[in-house]
Amino acid sequence: MARLDKIYLGTNTKMYKTIADTKLFLSRLDGLTKTIPAEQLELFVIPSYTTLSEAVETVKNSKIKIGAQNMGWEDEGQFTGEISPVMLEEVGVDIVMIGHSERRHVLGETDYEEEKKVKKASEHGFIPLLCIGETAQEKEYGLSAEVLSTQLKIGLHSITAEQAKNLWVAYEPVWSIGVGGTPASKEYAEEMHIVIKKVLVELFGEEVGGDIPVLYGGSVNPQNAEGLIQQPHVDGLFIGRSAWDADNFNGIIRSVMPLFYERKAAEK
Repeated sequence: MARLDKIYLGTNTKMYKTIADTKLFLSRLDGLTKTIPAEQLELFVIPSYTTLSEAVETVKNSKIKIGAQNMGWEDEGQFTGEISPVMLEEVGVDIVMIGHSERRHVLGETDYEEEKKVKKASEHGFIPLLCIGETAQEKEYGLSAEVLSTQLKIGLHSITAEQAKNLWVAYEPVWSIGVGGTPASKEYAEEMHIVIKKVLVELFGEEVGGDIPVLYGGSVNPQNAEGLIQQPHVDGLFIGRSAWDADNFNGIIRSVMPLFYERKAAEK
């Protein structure tokens, strides 16, 4: 069973929302969730690069953490178009998302590139949010567990157990993401989360690996969020377009939190 006593809920707005849109979204979300104690909810938003400075400023007195959607693996250099960890430190983000499905399967990033990014994010004190997931074809061939294990073992190869204490993992099946995505069943999500947690314990030991939060992402919506969060090994939800309206996001937060804490009480 997951040992974490806090629920993790967040969203990545991809290549949507202008600076003005993002500020309005964050301000509204902050107002709607202000009464929720920070020790009960780890709330985060990962907007586009151009919005980051304004986003950080908008939530500076809030519980909401801000993340970057990607990061280069060097502090500086001849990498036109990349953003370095030094630049993200200057902006003040908390989280760096690494290995999102679209970075891997649309833009061609490899497990070994994700490894370098996780290492660099850890060295700079960010929370690396490593995204992993299998394709529909890999699932069809019965390779899901092997694919997830490989992505974890390569992506996390260069970080220590001490650095892993600051790590988050998001399981996002490639076939479940986006407009045409098919949500994973709660049973399948649970099965894969068990696989992920076993690998994390194998890599970092029970004390550290057992406390790394693993979130489910992939067409999460108001209809399936409650069932997903009731699964014993799901520590939170990484929500897509269903969370891009602050009122809708707040609705999901308010619906899943009581179920999460009922589950945690039953596990004790």
